[in-house]
Amino acid sequence: MQKFSYMAMLLFTVVGSFWLELVLRTRVIKRFKRAALAILPIAPLYLIWDAYAIAQGHWSFDAQQILGIFGPFKIPLEEFLFFLIVPLAAILTLEGVRAVKKHWPVGDEE
Repeated sequence: MQKFSYMAMLLFTVVGSFWLELVLRTRVIKRFKRAALAILPIAPLYLIWDAYAIAQGHWSFDAQQILGIFGPFKIPLEEFLFFLIVPLAAILTLEGVRAVKKHWPVGDEE
């Protein structure tokens, strides 16, 4: 059961922020292309940093707390998902605050 620890943290992040899409109608998921344009250019940089740190022995992942599915450069599946889920949760949170505050410009208004 401990092997689901990292996935549980990711699920907690999803549950903790994705409700904003439904309740506050942030429309982040509906405007997926916009979110992808914010996340996808940066995620590879963090994955390169991760790969370097793993290769140098700067950090590792507890094999008992991950599923054991690895992608390129010995990066676990959960870490790839982290670099998608956490930024998406941050965008949802920002848009949730904007929905509540009303007229809180962040520079992307049309």
